[in-house]
Amino acid sequence: MNPYLAEIVGTALLVLFGNGVVANVVLARSKGHAGGWIVITAGWAFGVAIAVYAVGRISGAHINPAVTVALASAGSFSWSLVPGYIAAQLAGGFIGSVLVFLAYYAHWGVTDDPAGKLACHCTAPAVRRMGPAFMTEFIGTAVLLFGVLAFGRVAMGASEAEAAWVAAVGTWFGPALVGLLVFAIGLSLGGPTGYAINPARDLGPRLAHAVLPIPGKGDSDWAYAWVPIVAPIAGGVAGAHLFQAVF
Repeated sequence: MNPYLAEIVGTALLVLFGNGVVANVVLARSKGHAGGWIVITAGWAFGVAIAVYAVGRISGAHINPAVTVALASAGSFSWSLVPGYIAAQLAGGFIGSVLVFLAYYAHWGVTDDPAGKLACHCTAPAVRRMGPAFMTEFIGTAVLLFGVLAFGRVAMGASEAEAAWVAAVGTWFGPALVGLLVFAIGLSLGGPTGYAINPARDLGPRLAHAVLPIPGKGDSDWAYAWVPIVAPIAGGVAGAHLFQAVF
């Protein structure tokens, strides 16, 4: 499997589990209906961890354009690979949302709330103010990049044995730590916007929402769509450079 295909698969898994848990909680007559915010944040966290375990050894499991751009801006990733990674991530997000649509096919028609159907694909602010929503997404993604980079850090002057141990821990526990970090971001910072913190997680599924034959789906809210694209990229770059400045 090449890295681009890995990014498609990883992002599709992320969105399948993440938007899948939203659909389980939001859509009428689902077994998980009204499960609550803890269930949603846990589902997204598990989805992230599973996706990173699945493709991390192949592509690094960016599964997020904000991660790709932030790493390139920090000199840790080649800019020449950025367009291909982002295209793959957007494709994966679209595919994952289509799979959620198919998995919950019987429930779209029995759910009356268009906003709930949109939430099963992409994000929207709880209070419709673009500035505060931008700040929330900026902060959340900055924390994501700072944490991800901190998990993989080996102290300067570490012995070979210590460095090998850190590498082993990163391989086996790193994806779980990233999932835990996303869980924490969702619990603590996710309320205002639904914590996209990932342009592919929002734009790919929003495109799917726009084209899929979802009964009574309403508008895809393109007026808001720029926030979960621009804010995570800016926040990711800020988080990566803050990490470099501190460490």
